[in-house]
Amino acid sequence: MNQNKLQISNVNIGNTKENKPYNLKNDVIFKTFFSRKGNEIFLIDFLEALLKIKIEEIQIKEEVNLEKLSIEEKGGRLDLQAKLNDGIVVNIELQIKNNQNIEERTTYYSSKVISRETKRGSDYQKINKVIMINILDYELLGFDEYISETAIVLNKHREYEVLKGIKWYFIELPKFRKQNPNMNEKINQWLVFLDDYNKEAVKLAEEKNDTLKKARIEMNYLTGDEEVRRLAELREKWEMDRVSEINFAKLEIAKKMLKKGMDIDTIIELTGLTKKDLEEIS
Repeated sequence: MNQNKLQISNVNIGNTKENKPYNLKNDVIFKTFFSRKGNEIFLIDFLEALLKIKIEEIQIKEEVNLEKLSIEEKGGRLDLQAKLNDGIVVNIELQIKNNQNIEERTTYYSSKVISRETKRGSDYQKINKVIMINILDYELLGFDEYISETAIVLNKHREYEVLKGIKWYFIELPKFRKQNPNMNEKINQWLVFLDDYNKEAVKLAEEKNDTLKKARIEMNYLTGDEEVRRLAELREKWEMDRVSEINFAKLEIAKKMLKKGMDIDTIIELTGLTKKDLEEIS
């Protein structure tokens, strides 16, 4: 086996429901892991690898307050925000399901971040740079690259970048799995660890990165914490319930469309349901 490149194969590791493992793709685990006091080294290591900058210090905007993540708040956004030593504000969001709105959402949230960071009467020149990082467990862009960095350029002069105060990153994990990632690159080590899809790849990443060895110890502790697991399970249940509600609503709409005599292909296009779904409800 080539030690520098490793094929991310589609291996599904089965586990019993009673011993279900949680990883960083559960957003409660994700934010708790990176925002917990003492865990700053993990976020620094990840961001240095992605942004290719040296980070001397980092300030997490807020540590996860497990008591506040109650069942009533289960549907809230659990993004992670930090400020780097040079004032750059980084916002990280983990998105597992494709809700067909990530471009609009991240554009809107970036304006909110800038607004929160700008005090009344501030000089525009002193507004902090904002970096929006979207980690996606689905494919978004029609290109092979699994890490995409945006730049705002002039229409007739694409080589000239303007509005440098904000950047967006899109990390598409399914594309990453299809690649032969160079495991000597730290960002690939982190993505393997975060994705947790191939145990052989994860083991190799941890062998190459001492910070990831420490991260594994923290993850083992974190996922064994009864309160954290309870909240992760609640979050997961809420997501499943929400998907069920959306699917039920689609079926109800499709029933009404069928009664109105609408064309099957049009119903499929508008609802996202399959022909089999429509055959079952009709």
